[in-house]
Amino acid sequence: MRSLSSLVIAGLTILSRVTATILQNGQVKPTNYPDTRINLSAQSFETYPANSIEISYQGRWDSKYVSWWSAPGIRFGYTGQTVAITFGNLTSDGVLVAYRIGGLDWMFTNVTAGGTHLLVSPTTPGSALTAPINPWTFELRVTNWAYGVQITAVHVGAGDKLIKVPEFDRRIEVIGDSLAAGMYTSYEGLSSWAYGLAAGLGNTEYSITAYPGICAADQDCWGNPRGQVHQWFYTADTSYRASVLHGEKPETWDFSKRPAADIVVINIGTNDQNSHNNVSTPIYIDSLTKIIQGVHGKWPNAQVIVMSLWLGFYQSGNSYFPNAPQGFVNDIYQMAQMFNSESYLSNPTVYDGVEKKIWQTNKKTKPFVHYFNTTGIMQHNDIGPQWHPTDVGAIKVASHLQQFIRMTFGWDFQAAGPEVLHDTLYWNDEPGY
Repeated sequence: MRSLSSLVIAGLTILSRVTATILQNGQVKPTNYPDTRINLSAQSFETYPANSIEISYQGRWDSKYVSWWSAPGIRFGYTGQTVAITFGNLTSDGVLVAYRIGGLDWMFTNVTAGGTHLLVSPTTPGSALTAPINPWTFELRVTNWAYGVQITAVHVGAGDKLIKVPEFDRRIEVIGDSLAAGMYTSYEGLSSWAYGLAAGLGNTEYSITAYPGICAADQDCWGNPRGQVHQWFYTADTSYRASVLHGEKPETWDFSKRPAADIVVINIGTNDQNSHNNVSTPIYIDSLTKIIQGVHGKWPNAQVIVMSLWLGFYQSGNSYFPNAPQGFVNDIYQMAQMFNSESYLSNPTVYDGVEKKIWQTNKKTKPFVHYFNTTGIMQHNDIGPQWHPTDVGAIKVASHLQQFIRMTFGWDFQAAGPEVLHDTLYWNDEPGY
């Protein structure tokens, strides 16, 4: 199982092919997921190529249908009771993917580069329910932020078909680092607060442009050669995988591929704050400012939420206290206020991270930057030993953000039952204790 087979030493990601034991609260986590690989030639399918209009790509995918960043996926409708996918040779061999029918519980399997995997059959839990209510919806997500898949083809049973599923009207983009990417949560991207936020709202399209170790500033941070002020404008992340597959000619992201985001949530700066990376406060704030200007340039009507940072806790005496973020909190707040000032709104500017240019728009705009204070949401036991939120910590951050969005923008909750976060159904079934 390679959901988390990467070793992170002092924040530097080193890819590893070694299968390791994963512990949850000191107990071994089951990783014996079903082997779904099949012999394609021995089956009878209706086959759709990767560029079929019926397949909706979620998150960022490049021109070769390779996935990038955190929790990318695909979604489509289908008839019948059979779904198989052929993964291309650019797939990270053994990567853990999650998939499901409709809003049922997520299922997991490790997929192989160049292999075909049968993910839905008549024996799949819930598959029999598709008969009276065809078409049903199939969704797949890549769990790990460091790996990806390449889609070559999607197959359904002979005589069946894929159906284009209408996209949701609401869209959220999350820009961040390891905290948003889901590093060290149970299912990584699929257990992150960023995913929990968007999926928990329900009926919302989302993209999580986040990668561990990355700074806002455009410099090397923990092995990431570029910062988000540059990388957000590109299709791929800053991984070693990206350097191998894209080399010296990375693909810029075509923002016209998808409708504009309605809300953009930005949580980045923890790596900038670390003294190891030597990012000054002025450089950090300038980079964060340009990220917001870039968002406003690409999506003029998007509302931006800038989150304050959290850096864990320390014990003093008989209690715990949050580590001080060395001034970034006040600077982030003041930057948000600057964006909403009359002087800026009268003469807003936009930034292009590809051309590294700033343009004056000469167009009076409305306030669009909102500050979300994370102070007090998590306690010391909501931060894991590796300084990242636990599953519960991620759920708390997502829940508070959801309420903030509901109160600020009037978004109602539209998730009314489908599973969001897997393996979080904790309960006591012993009445006589």
